[in-house]
Amino acid sequence: MPRIRPGPARARGAPRTGRRAHADYTGGVYGSMLAASVVVGAGSLGSFPRLELVLLLLFTGGVFWIAHVHAQLFGTRLAQQAPDRRVVLHVCRDEWPIVKAAVPPAAAVAVSPLLGLDVRGALWLALFVAVAGQVGWSVAAARRAGAPRRLMAATATVNLLLGLLIVSFKIVLTH
Repeated sequence: MPRIRPGPARARGAPRTGRRAHADYTGGVYGSMLAASVVVGAGSLGSFPRLELVLLLLFTGGVFWIAHVHAQLFGTRLAQQAPDRRVVLHVCRDEWPIVKAAVPPAAAVAVSPLLGLDVRGALWLALFVAVAGQVGWSVAAARRAGAPRRLMAATATVNLLLGLLIVSFKIVLTH
């Protein structure tokens, strides 16, 4: 999480200013949804399914992070000015939640043998961890933006429903 210096007091419901308002965790929501989709699509893995799924989750998160950094730097910023090192690092940091969102599902797969889960159980655990992450990132993003509780609940609900839609795809595809 970015370090945030306390700013001046603000009225309840007023938008936050400065770095705190700029902190954007939508990449975490996106990355969690991506991780859930990777788990759903990873039906037939080879000889080392757990290791392959861990690597697939982490590498896919990394590739999408690079793609988002590239799009940010060359899609919008290049039209305004050539990116310098400071801008590149800023964009890399802002898009990092995409990679961070892949870590908990990958970790869930990695520890699944300790929980006595077979590969199928590991897939389900990773999927539920990814959906929980999606909901958590959406609430964190809303909270950082200074949204009222009802909006935080609304974004959590929408993201839970989207996650459950991905879960339903897995159910339909595996039965």
